[in-house]
Amino acid sequence: MKILFISLGCDKNLVDSEVMLGLLTKHGYTLTDDETQADVIVINTCCFIHDAKEESINTILEMAQYKEQNLKALVVAGCLAERYKDEILKEIPEIDAVLGTTSYDSIVEAVNTALEENTGEHFEHYESIDYLPDNSEVERVVTTGNHMAYLKIAEGCDKRCSYCIIPKIRGRFRSVPMQELLNEAKRLASEGVKELVLVAQETTLYGKDLTGEKQLPLLLHELCKIEGIEWIRLLYCYPEEITDELIKVIKTEEKVCNYIDMPIQHSENRILQRMGRRTSREDLVAVIKKLRKEIPDITIRTTLITGFPGESQEDHEGLMNFVEECQFDRLGVFTYSPEEDTLAATFEDQIDEEVKEERRDELMSLQQEISYEHTQQLVGKTIKVMVEGYLFEDDIYVGRSYMDAPKVDGCVFINSPEELMTGDFVYVKITQGREYDVIGEVDYEFTK
Repeated sequence: MKILFISLGCDKNLVDSEVMLGLLTKHGYTLTDDETQADVIVINTCCFIHDAKEESINTILEMAQYKEQNLKALVVAGCLAERYKDEILKEIPEIDAVLGTTSYDSIVEAVNTALEENTGEHFEHYESIDYLPDNSEVERVVTTGNHMAYLKIAEGCDKRCSYCIIPKIRGRFRSVPMQELLNEAKRLASEGVKELVLVAQETTLYGKDLTGEKQLPLLLHELCKIEGIEWIRLLYCYPEEITDELIKVIKTEEKVCNYIDMPIQHSENRILQRMGRRTSREDLVAVIKKLRKEIPDITIRTTLITGFPGESQEDHEGLMNFVEECQFDRLGVFTYSPEEDTLAATFEDQIDEEVKEERRDELMSLQQEISYEHTQQLVGKTIKVMVEGYLFEDDIYVGRSYMDAPKVDGCVFINSPEELMTGDFVYVKITQGREYDVIGEVDYEFTK
């Protein structure tokens, strides 16, 4: 039986998809990327914001059309299936099986049952959203290439920001036991993975639910001991949870990239309070200054929400000034999306979509200028780069430096007369800077 797997949404969802792929292949299923050849299609969905929900629904409907051809079973898993468990089978009867966000370890049973003919029933499996599947014996099928992989260190969130639906579909914060993570990291390293990207809804609280203390620094220390791993990258570090101990680990552990993703969402205290965030503008400035003082070459990435209910023009201008002041190395901006069953969706002072988009565009235009200035400062410098591929049409290699997280940041385009292999590290002398990317050539003085 051939299975086509579609994973939508975030990198945390991708890890769940890779676990499901591992379970399916272990039980004899083969994978295909051709929907016309698939006996089974599995869609791991997202519904974090309206656009993600729409993409998930459209993908399900598109794949359901193959039921008229060769498709024998359509399985839907993940956030959309969890959030709309009462509606999804009723509205899309072509679906044969559904799995909630914590039920992905039942994927084999779901597929097997869906393939049984004339059962007359759909397969449904929903564990408690606070359940944490044990993946310690599962060999994930890594889909990000042999050189890098995501390591999901925790699930769920306890923050309950007023705009966010995650706690209601992913449950409370719960950490993956450290030994399980270390075993997984060792297996990934043995398969050639050189970069681990640590992800969770909030990585900075890792271990607190298990021991009462934040254990991310300890986890990083232990991961750094694994032979073969050369880069460890941190995403989703909430600013109020960044400790001096964590900063010290980033600063002193050579394998930990001088890079931090720190979602802040806004800068103005009134809006931060309405969002349910636990920081102030003053707190944010302080942690950014501390990071840059202790680690001068650190790359700071953040995300912002524009057009949150009640955001005035003054608030927007304050946010613009904040971005100008902080000079973020990497920045993503999203327009606010009112999600049902969230507190913010009930606020009366919603902002027009046109205004949201205008404010987003203004912020991104400002960030483009800041980013361009940063790339110009790299011209003439030599930096370490992981090769990620080759663009035949442009006859140029593409890679990332420690300053670039996969999928969300810029790239380093590399001119090289010699063949480079994906996953190799080379030193590149930067010759040109663009808005978000840089171009360079292999510096053989450093590259051995």
